[in-house]
Amino acid sequence: MADPIRIVVTGGAGFIGSHVVDALIERGNVVGIVDSLVTGNRENLNPRAEFFEVDICDAEALAGVLASFKPQVVDHHAAQISVALSSRDPAADALTNVVGSLQVLEASRAAGVEHLVFASTGGALYGDPEVVPADEATPIAPLSPYGAAKASVETYLRMYHDTYGFSYTALRYANVFGPRQTPEGEAGVVAIFTNRMLKGETPVIFGDGDQQRDFVYVGDVAQANVEAIERRLQGAYNVGTGVASSVNEVTRELTNACGFEGIVEYAEERPGEVRRVTLDAAKLTRETGWQWQVGLAEGLALTVGHQKARANRPG
Repeated sequence: MADPIRIVVTGGAGFIGSHVVDALIERGNVVGIVDSLVTGNRENLNPRAEFFEVDICDAEALAGVLASFKPQVVDHHAAQISVALSSRDPAADALTNVVGSLQVLEASRAAGVEHLVFASTGGALYGDPEVVPADEATPIAPLSPYGAAKASVETYLRMYHDTYGFSYTALRYANVFGPRQTPEGEAGVVAIFTNRMLKGETPVIFGDGDQQRDFVYVGDVAQANVEAIERRLQGAYNVGTGVASSVNEVTRELTNACGFEGIVEYAEERPGEVRRVTLDAAKLTRETGWQWQVGLAEGLALTVGHQKARANRPG
């Protein structure tokens, strides 16, 4: 790589953001982390990054960080991540995911940031697409406030590009899983089920479990961020495997990986959940050579191993 890039990662103490930080530092970049630690974990902080405990909704503090750190790139991962919570309280979701993102955009523009990477969603943006795997031309039709908020920010990004010449990449993630994903609250099914199975508790599948998702490993997602930053990709790019896996399949894999001998319960399907979506990432592959590397079974084994090690850690 050429000269190091100065990068601020919002949400850099979170699940995906912390892996992005690690990958960027491994490439020799200078990284600052902005995180409120409301859902982020101090344990995830890379000691080689400079940390700012700031909420993205605090416009003054955020602007101060960017003005002092002087990043060339902002990689924006700070977000409210629960689809279910967004359906119960759309306004709270929008406060972080829309208004907070606008604060990031404005602070970046004021600080002269050259490029912004936005952690968008493919899993929630396309709703139930007629054709799968869905590519970037698939109509945007979210079924949840979470997806609608991500779509709104992408619209703002296009406007900032057209009006101000602002350079950006919107990475539309499939269902990201892997080590460090929090099992608390309403996180991803992999983290929740792993945590419950290792504790001998009963996992609960909402719906019949035949709903299909595209599960992409967090390390592969981090590498997509590296490509977006180093190549200054412009526009929207899917990040996924194109492989459909049902929740029932994932549950069976986790049962084996965890050595779980209990039962699995089923409950009523939750609103805002899509039935079937996988992502076509051919555009990203064509322009960067990116390919997903870690399949579902291997990724689940790595995730379970990490969670076991964390549970056995002293203190």
